[in-house]
Amino acid sequence: MISVNDFRPGITFEYEGNIYVVLEAQHSKSGRGQAHVKTKVKNLRTGSTTMITFTGGDKVSKAMIDKVEMQFLYDDGSNAIFMDTVTYEQLEIPSERLAWEKNFLKEGVMVSVSKFEGEVIGIVLPDKIDLTIVEAEAAIKGDTTSGAMKKAVLETGWELLVPLFIKENEIITVSTADGKYSGRA
Repeated sequence: MISVNDFRPGITFEYEGNIYVVLEAQHSKSGRGQAHVKTKVKNLRTGSTTMITFTGGDKVSKAMIDKVEMQFLYDDGSNAIFMDTVTYEQLEIPSERLAWEKNFLKEGVMVSVSKFEGEVIGIVLPDKIDLTIVEAEAAIKGDTTSGAMKKAVLETGWELLVPLFIKENEIITVSTADGKYSGRA
């Protein structure tokens, strides 16, 4: 058990049959009443973010999340297939549970698969990933305003804005947190 007074960002816990990770925790004490802990949490099963208010001193069960390094092999249309590079065990995760992550998955990428008591919760991508541009708009001559950008499409199908000097078949680095251009690879 863990006291809600000890909540810090990154702590995982079980509450009302769900598994949450603390994003923010704010402690408040009124003059006469009991202290309250307002938390912004993310449900690790559904991905939704919500606010939960606890009374100071409440206790919740700590959730032990296991992370296993696995390699993305391929997507068969309905499932994404991952392989443990140590045991060669393969794992299938339904594609609809990886809606955001699929934008940055390419064959051979190493990811961390999060598990709770054997149940697969999701995957954690590397912070940045190198991907190839398959389609890029032509730069307009004379459009040299500082910070001018153009649309491009990555090998995974993700569309993003890149600087004018980036061309097709070029490998760029993309942030997996927001899907934005980070630089040349």
